[in-house]
Amino acid sequence: MAVEIERKFLVRNDDWRPQVRGSAVIRQGYFCRTPLLRARIRIYGDKGFITLKSEPGTRSRHEFEYEIPQADAAEIIRRFSIEPLVTKTRHDVDHAGLRWAVDVFTGPNHGLVLAEVELEHEDQPVPLPDWVGEEVTGDRRYGNSNLARFPFASWGEELLPADAL
Repeated sequence: MAVEIERKFLVRNDDWRPQVRGSAVIRQGYFCRTPLLRARIRIYGDKGFITLKSEPGTRSRHEFEYEIPQADAAEIIRRFSIEPLVTKTRHDVDHAGLRWAVDVFTGPNHGLVLAEVELEHEDQPVPLPDWVGEEVTGDRRYGNSNLARFPFASWGEELLPADAL
């Protein structure tokens, strides 16, 4: 069974930019949301993917991701997205032997920059780059499926209510 183990952080500055090894635009739409599952279609660069993930907000989650034709992904997004799309540019950055994904969000999530790193096991040590800030791994507000429903630009000064997640 496929398991994704990752940690997620806010990004405090642009010091990561000179270390970028590659970048791609991501557009993703969600077509199913239950208490146990998030299902999305993603166009990542010139490829399409369908992904099923277990409940968000934890360090380890079950994840099943399959490549599909990009044209099919675009059509599924157009026909079946239940919420506005999440759009971002993902930048690959290497640090201390780990590959980090720095996501610079656009559209309704403009202004949000997150970094995540995938791990081999939950207890794996993670040397943190100077450019990462607060860890938000367990904060569901920063999950992509939540950002589709409650975009970052709409948060304001108040935290989202717990039952909105």
